[in-house]
Amino acid sequence: MSDQQEVREEAREYRVKELAEAAGITVRTVRFYRERGLIPPPRKEGRIAWYDSHHLARLRTIAALLERGHTLNGIADLATAFESGRDVGEVLGLGEPTEETPVRLTPEELADHFEGEVTAENLATALELGYLATDGDDLVHISRRLLDVSARLVREGIPLSAVFEAGREVRAHADALAELFARTLQAHAPDAAPEVLRPLAKSVVEAELSMAMDRRLREK
Repeated sequence: MSDQQEVREEAREYRVKELAEAAGITVRTVRFYRERGLIPPPRKEGRIAWYDSHHLARLRTIAALLERGHTLNGIADLATAFESGRDVGEVLGLGEPTEETPVRLTPEELADHFEGEVTAENLATALELGYLATDGDDLVHISRRLLDVSARLVREGIPLSAVFEAGREVRAHADALAELFARTLQAHAPDAAPEVLRPLAKSVVEAELSMAMDRRLREK
């Protein structure tokens, strides 16, 4: 699909028959999904119901998730968790400094990263932890590095729920370490540039963690 076609598609509205044709499904299926709450209500103009690009994107997502083995009940639960999540501005903190690179994902792309593990419960946990945020019909992961590592751990056989549980503990320790370094730096080098001190603090933590892993591996 060309950029011009995408712009036209985003800008236009559809009657139910046109929406069904664009999504490659029947009108009856569109109405069934609407009754199940899988797509939001259309805009009403008199007796005419108008659907837009968000409805089309949701229908395409449903089709993709069904192809990946999700059930309609599971997709409905995912949609509920999705819609209750915080938006990207809340999670990322607009204008706040960060070294992490956010990643935009469609729900089906997220399912591909964590095959078989994208359940409503796991999605709700990711949203609650702030790993994921919502942005229209897309999801945004707060960190490319965390996304890649989490997906690798799942491929190694670790359940995503266990990855989240470990993530909670790591975050608590990381917050404590950040507080320790912030307090030390404020006391002894209050005028030092953050861009200089941040990598030094990270290097200390990485070296200590590496040595701790050495000790653990020797014990085994």
